Amino acid sequence: MSFGLSFEKIILIAVIAALIIGPDKLPQYAASFAQLLNKGRDLLKGARVRMRDEIGPEFDDVDWRKLDPRQYDPRRIVREALLDDDPGVASRPSPAGASVGAAGASIAAAAGLAVRDAPAPRVAFSAANPPPFDSEAT
Repeated sequence: MSFGLSFEKIILIAVIAALIIGPDKLPQYAASFAQLLNKGRDLLKGARVRMRDEIGPEFDDVDWRKLDPRQYDPRRIVREALLDDDPGVASRPSPAGASVGAAGASIAAAAGLAVRDAPAPRVAFSAANPPPFDSEAT
């Protein structure tokens, strides 16, 4: 949360601010900055106490690190969803006329889907026999 500021840049900004403010008003600004930090700390403590009161005794049992969104890996979530042993998925037949290549067969096998051993017959499309078109899908 340093917004790309290094320690040296923050020190330089503080020195420039001290020179602009001047030595006579610097103690006033330092005191008001300390009061602002104390109010922020009290606000955070109050929020924690309020959450503990609203959630109840389960507040202490929650593993907050487990709920951190930065820990989620979309690849792992998809992999676990594909490898999930769902008995309803394996019994579902593949659509009629669907042709599955080698890559699709390995993905379907990893997901536990039923894949036909015999490839679907190829259909030659022409002006007389156009491919199927779904007007609602486009």
